This record gives sequence, C-alpha cells and structure tokens, in this order.
Amino acid sequence: MPAVTVSDVTALPRVPEPGAAATDRPVRSVTTAPSGFEGEGFPVRRAFAGIDLRDLDPFLMMDQMGEVEYAPGEPKGTSWHPHRGFETVTYIMDGTFEHADSHGGGGVITNGDTQWMTAGGGLLHIERPPEALVMSGGLFHGLQLWVNLPKADKWLEPKYQDLRAGESALLTTHDGGALIRVIAGELAGHRGPGSTYTPMAMLHATIAPGATVRLPWRRDFNALVYVLSGAGSVGAEKRPVQTGQAALYGPGDTVTVSGNERQESRLAGLDVIILGGQPIREPIAWAGPFVMNTKAEVLQAFEDYQKGKLGVVPATYVPHGSLGGNA
Repeated sequence: MPAVTVSDVTALPRVPEPGAAATDRPVRSVTTAPSGFEGEGFPVRRAFAGIDLRDLDPFLMMDQMGEVEYAPGEPKGTSWHPHRGFETVTYIMDGTFEHADSHGGGGVITNGDTQWMTAGGGLLHIERPPEALVMSGGLFHGLQLWVNLPKADKWLEPKYQDLRAGESALLTTHDGGALIRVIAGELAGHRGPGSTYTPMAMLHATIAPGATVRLPWRRDFNALVYVLSGAGSVGAEKRPVQTGQAALYGPGDTVTVSGNERQESRLAGLDVIILGGQPIREPIAWAGPFVMNTKAEVLQAFEDYQKGKLGVVPATYVPHGSLGGNA
C-alpha cells in the first residue's frame, strides 16, 4: 500500500499528545463490511453498512475498492452515470484510475492521489482504469466516499478537485509511531488540501505494530475509523478490529486507535481511514445516484437525467474496452 510513504517519520511534524483532561471517545459499535461488486464487476467492501445514516451524517457511504491483483485484461471500471446533490471522494492507494465528467472535469489519479468531485446540481461521469493497466493488469486498491451536501449547496455548479499525493499534510504522533496523511480538514493545526462545503476531516494513518494513535478531535464532529488492512484495537477500551471493520465512536475529545504487535508480514502496520464531520441534520431522500432532501427532488433528478439536463457524454470521449454498470 504505497499511497504516500516517507523514509523517516520522525522527521515529520508531530501531533501533540492530548492532555490528561481530554475525554476519550467511547466506541459505540464495531461493524463488519459486507463484500459486493460495483460497476462492471470490481470487488468492493461496503465500509459503513449497518451504521445508521444519522450517525454517519454528513457522510453517506464508503466503498473500499479492492485490494485486488488483476490479471491482464481484468481491470474494470464504470459506465457513464449521473449524480446530483452530494460529493464523491475517490482515493487511490495502489493502481491508477481515470475520471471524466460532462462538465469538463477529469484526470488520472494514482498512488495517494484523490479525485474530489462536487456533483452539485448534476452531471454525468465515468471512472475506469487506463488502457495500459487494462492490458497489463496489476494491483488496484482505493476507496470512494460519498459526502452529503447541505440543502443550500445541492444546486451548486459542479466542481472538480485534483488532489495530488504530495499535497497531503504528513504528520506523525508524539512518539513517531504512525504516518498520518491529512487529505481534508485539519489536525493539530495542519490542513489537508481538500476543500469541503461541510466541515470535516479525512485522514489515512499507517500505525506501526504495537503503536497507539490518540488524536485530538473536534467535539462537534462525529468520528469513524475504518480498517483498510491489518489488525488492532479502537478506543481506550481496546475493542479488537481487523480488515474490513468500521468503528463508530461516541462523544468526546480524542480518537484512539492501536496496532497489534503482530501483523501480516506484507503489511507495514495497521492502515485505517479516520473520518469525522459536522452533522448536517437535514432530511435525506436518496435513490441510486441522487441524494436530495425530498422524494419529489429525487424524482425530478431522474426526470432531468432522462431529458439530458444533467449533461451529455463529451463527443471527444473515446471509450476503450468494454465498460458497464453504475457506481
């Protein structure tokens, strides 16, 4: 899992250890992500399945894509499909993904890059592996997070942020026991490159075997930890977690995650995504690729899509291979 790595984490800025008065957030639940398939058939884990939307708010869902080693000809993507009313955040740790949309956005993301797309009032888009990866095969691992937009921002002009791996703020803990990549939001005064409409934080941490991360966390944010790979524990109560499990925390000042002393030999440590955001607390009407506030708005989105009001596939777009399905 390359994402962004450094040769010496002790040279990075350190997140101060929270004071003795800081309250540890208790772990409310640990859930296991069911496996499924998206798009043309790439394997995913539904990271937050089983967690109530009210506890996820402002997040909607997250899929872990892979980790999978493709043979030549196997890499898969999606066909053109619509979105309205929220944002998609695609983070690639291994492999390469291409993106294009009907609003002129697009690009290629690879090891540690993030594509942050604000669908807003609506657009069409496609995600797929590039031709070279389809032909060669290879390792692919990433995730896609859906972030809700408040009612006031659901009709924004679509926007695309191309966040390069090297732009992430890189930090370590007070004892150098973890590499923390800040993709969006702020941690200990260090801000990630992602621009968000709802206050939130998105971190990717690699925790060394036997190390503990205890991070200061805004009280007005919720807190979620998802295990990408490895084994460890969450909370001061040290509830065990492993690959494909999500922990939901209760209120407090700090988020605690620890890596087990023993990890798989191929792993550098425990890899987790740490998320938190300020709940929007507005009604959610959600059907397929549309997330609005009322059922009537969702039905209108389907009608607008059928009428071509969410955009058209660019004439200059030349597809390669066979892509199908929706994501």
